[in-house]
Amino acid sequence: MKLKMLSFSWKSFVSDNVISVTLMTAIWEITVLDNHSPLITSLKPSTLYFLYIDVNWVEKRDDYAIWKWFVEISDNAVKIMADMLVDIEDLDVWVAERARNKAIELMEKYRDSTDKMDMEKYIEAEDMLLKSIAQLKLSDTLK
Repeated sequence: MKLKMLSFSWKSFVSDNVISVTLMTAIWEITVLDNHSPLITSLKPSTLYFLYIDVNWVEKRDDYAIWKWFVEISDNAVKIMADMLVDIEDLDVWVAERARNKAIELMEKYRDSTDKMDMEKYIEAEDMLLKSIAQLKLSDTLK
């Protein structure tokens, strides 16, 4: 099976030797195997992992944190377009922790404001929180 992943920051991954892809859709977690039924669905901020055969014919697993967008499954291919795509090897837990704490602080600030709430800024802070949570979930796989 073929896997193509691309993020808006131009981070990408492509492999023709994928055995399975497990990811969280907007509704539930799915595992995609060869000959999966065609599907287009949105992704939930979460982690995904896939099993593949490397150049030495060894089965390996790779994990990523992803941020919402969509997945298309058809013709033994999985195509993922995500707003964020963080490989476990590139994960910086300290940065993710700081982003989570900053997002919580901003959300509380906007929520507790006596003035009219700036909903756009609140949603941006909430997005920052969800992105950092997805990355921190990815760090749990290291333990």
